[in-house]
Amino acid sequence: MRIKRGKTTRRRHKKILKLAKGYRTIRKSNVKVARTAIMKALSYAYRDRRNKKRVFRSLWVSRINAGLESFGVNYSRFIKALKDKKIDIDRKILAKLAAEHPEIFKRIVEHVAK
Repeated sequence: MRIKRGKTTRRRHKKILKLAKGYRTIRKSNVKVARTAIMKALSYAYRDRRNKKRVFRSLWVSRINAGLESFGVNYSRFIKALKDKKIDIDRKILAKLAAEHPEIFKRIVEHVAK
């Protein structure tokens, strides 16, 4: 008795087409094209989950640096002074303070710059 593979193939194809939902043109309906598109998309997703951390850190550094310009303080010296004074505020919080609460950020800079 021969074994027919229709169910297995259909199930596998449905899984791929479900992942390709939202894609345009033939990428959403053709299994062969959809498979390559999904493989590419998943590899980009894996890579960019790591890159996202880098991008955000550089954004925070830019915001802190912009906040420090008005005080005439260098970013690297400011971070060194924070570490010397044993103030443990991470860059994400410092960037948020610089952008949204400049008066609190000013007090931190004045305390560290002494």
